[in-house]
Amino acid sequence: MNRSIIHLNVADFAVAVERAVDRRLNERPVIIAPEGAVRAAVYDMSNEAYLAGIRKGMALQRAVRLCKNVCILPPHPHRYEQAMRDVFARALPYSPLIETGEDDGHLFMDATGTGRLFGPPRDVAWRLRRQIKSDLGLDPIWSVAPNKLVAKVATRLVKPDGEYIVPAGEEKALLAPLPIRLVPGIERDDLLRLREFNLTHAFQVAALSLEQLEIPFATRARLLYEAVRGIDPSPVLPVGQKPPRVIADHEFGTDTNDVHTLESVLYRLVEQAGIRLRRHRRAARRIAIVLDYSDGMRRARQAAARPATANDLTLFEVARRALHLAWIRRVRIRHLRLICDRLVFPPAQLALFAADRKADQKRSELVNAVDSVRRRFGPESIRMGRILTAEH
Repeated sequence: MNRSIIHLNVADFAVAVERAVDRRLNERPVIIAPEGAVRAAVYDMSNEAYLAGIRKGMALQRAVRLCKNVCILPPHPHRYEQAMRDVFARALPYSPLIETGEDDGHLFMDATGTGRLFGPPRDVAWRLRRQIKSDLGLDPIWSVAPNKLVAKVATRLVKPDGEYIVPAGEEKALLAPLPIRLVPGIERDDLLRLREFNLTHAFQVAALSLEQLEIPFATRARLLYEAVRGIDPSPVLPVGQKPPRVIADHEFGTDTNDVHTLESVLYRLVEQAGIRLRRHRRAARRIAIVLDYSDGMRRARQAAARPATANDLTLFEVARRALHLAWIRRVRIRHLRLICDRLVFPPAQLALFAADRKADQKRSELVNAVDSVRRRFGPESIRMGRILTAEH
């Protein structure tokens, strides 16, 4: 059975919520940016500000020079999270399969098989839009498509106002003429590498076989191969169910951009995450790093662990790779978050070469020995040298 995925997106969500609170902001150029930060960056902006050349992440001083009459508001994260909960509450009667972001204005709903109860998915999307606009003062754009990836692309095409229906079988045709940057999941490094081969549009990448993509992109080849063809089997999760993951956070007492401090703190977070993974007999296939800068800007990047691992030393290698992908600004860092997800049972796969098997065995024995000492004498009884370096 073909799926029917509805995607609702309140464009420029933070600005839309602020305008619902204060109607005087309507049709004015608006920027959401932190107050008091010396090097503040744009968190969100209205379409009017966008047309003036302002972009997310742009230095606030530069944004003000581009648009002299712009209205600057501080971000209100709790207000945006509540607005998302209100949107979710309006969608819930139509399907138990709903995913939302925390505060980004996006909602996915799987309306497959609900036609007898509520009518065609396009009618459900239209009614939801009308109800959200009436009750909350927010006006979402919407799309209906066979999967989440294509639905998200469709709403991007009609932003800031409109609707789009993509029939099953037309996914690849929809994506073909689009710039590759509009395809979800394609990262900045992918775009740069594609540009080296003069590949700028989806149809150009779709003309390549998986084997051809594997030469420059290795493990990311399959993601690219499927994305440009509109293939996305990922489900819309049931209400209340989030993918299992392990999270560890650190708030720096003093903002920093010192590499030794950051990597030492990262190792401590990895140890915390590793203990929890091993306690629950899980291994992580992906590590994400989220950096909050002192000017209010946030940046996140991820790296894959192959095979999945719960070993602190291997986790740290992957986490450090993600850290340096995310850390491309000179601004000091205020908060560091480590996320281990795509959790699986620890794999029994052995390394291919004898030297690698021996190294893996040594790492495993070392981490097991550290766990044994901590169980006997307490979690702070043994510390790794990398952590101690950061504290002295």
